[in-house]
Amino acid sequence: MSSELVINSTQKGGRIALLHEKRLVEYHLDEKEGNFTVGDIYLGTVRKLVPGLNAAFVDIGYEKDAFLHYLDLGPNFSSLNKFTKEVVAKRYNANKLNGFALEPEIDKMGKVNQVLTKNSPILVQVVKEPISTKGPRLSCELSIAGRYIVLVPFSNSVNISKKITEKDERQRLMRLMSSIKPQNFGIIVRTVAEGKEVAELDRDLQNLVDKWETGIKTLREAKPRDKIIGEMSRASSMLRDMLNETFDSITIDDKDIYEEIREYIRTIAPDKEKILKFYNGKTKIFENFGIEKQLKSIFGRSVSLPGGGYVIIEHTEALHVIDVNSGNKSNSEADQEATALNVNLEAAKEIGRQLRVRDMGGIIVIDFIDMKRAEHKRMVYERMKQEMATDRSKFTILPLSKFGLMQITRQRVRPELNITTGENCPMCGGTGKITASILVADIIENHLDFIVSKQNERNVSLALHPYLHAYFTNGMFSRRMKWFMKYKTWIKLVQDTSLGITEYKFRNQLGEDIELIQG
Repeated sequence: MSSELVINSTQKGGRIALLHEKRLVEYHLDEKEGNFTVGDIYLGTVRKLVPGLNAAFVDIGYEKDAFLHYLDLGPNFSSLNKFTKEVVAKRYNANKLNGFALEPEIDKMGKVNQVLTKNSPILVQVVKEPISTKGPRLSCELSIAGRYIVLVPFSNSVNISKKITEKDERQRLMRLMSSIKPQNFGIIVRTVAEGKEVAELDRDLQNLVDKWETGIKTLREAKPRDKIIGEMSRASSMLRDMLNETFDSITIDDKDIYEEIREYIRTIAPDKEKILKFYNGKTKIFENFGIEKQLKSIFGRSVSLPGGGYVIIEHTEALHVIDVNSGNKSNSEADQEATALNVNLEAAKEIGRQLRVRDMGGIIVIDFIDMKRAEHKRMVYERMKQEMATDRSKFTILPLSKFGLMQITRQRVRPELNITTGENCPMCGGTGKITASILVADIIENHLDFIVSKQNERNVSLALHPYLHAYFTNGMFSRRMKWFMKYKTWIKLVQDTSLGITEYKFRNQLGEDIELIQG
């Protein structure tokens, strides 16, 4: 299965799309400001202890205090707490942990007010981003993820991914990592480390140790709320976790991001640098790859299936409910059971994609079409497991109940992504009253006359909906040709399906929007 990563740079940040066989399976927004990303490490301040919850609320700079439960402190919290206070007070000058005396582990059944005090500094890591009305969730079991290994400060254990099942390989990795790991650092060996040479693993380890040491230098001069170690960009973290032989293209339309990703790929997989491409095409990158159209079709309340069925997706505060319907497929099969099976198999495939693209988490209940035969229910259950096998979030799938319901729990670490697919009328802003649509072409031509004749702009381009594009370009003596005859300059028309049917944008030769005076 071929995989493509497409990255579109915008003013607010980046839009990242992961395609499998040209089909959108993941979509992320990587915003530049104001986000508390999973993996970020902050210097926080304990604001409130809540013995009834056995938890604390910590200020890390978000509008609401972040939540830290006692069980998320980790067994080595005393060592972390001692180290943080020593570094902040500038009593501990080394960046490494060599020679640092670890404290005894804390009691698993202890109380939060036994180990934390109000207004004290604390080093914390974001494990769940702010969702709805809740602030971030934190942990003090710090970890820094690399391509092949995860570095765990204040620990001395070496753990191998359970997905590496071959005994000899597990023993090899255990011996290898035990011999090269630094003192007072634990190691978690990731699945992708299987079969890798010692040089690759050692390079990854040194990069993580360097990242830790740079963070400690920052901590020494840090103020409360400062970010000490930042998780890499969403695109880089996806490549770190997923880059393998199935990737055949990474396309980026921003030069700075292109250079950043290229440097990172050189570090983790130099042989993959050749698949990185810089896009400078005339049409928008998401338009060129057909992603914009997929986004419009995938985020609606109702999602169509290839065979004629459809699914309805509803969201509540507590859970997500998905209803599967046969639609006009009900007469296409020999019997009702065959129809139900085929629609349910198609729905399972689409639902697996929907969970990833929308990043739906928590409890998901799916109401499949009723099926009588046990083997058919098992086939749907196996198809759902197969579709979610590549999901990077932790999940649990239960077989269909006797009522035809399937229950799924999926780890939720960031807000669910939602894109409005209905379009507000650009002329009325949703009030229901617009300038007569027949006048849109005349309005565009009035603006064009002002821009070209009065402002003397040259090399003007006009972005507009495909319907309007067809109207202005249809025929040998099209309206665009008449413009050329009148103004002696060619107006470039660009189709943009992200615009509403009566929306349009004029751009100058630098590609900047020309501000229009509405009258």
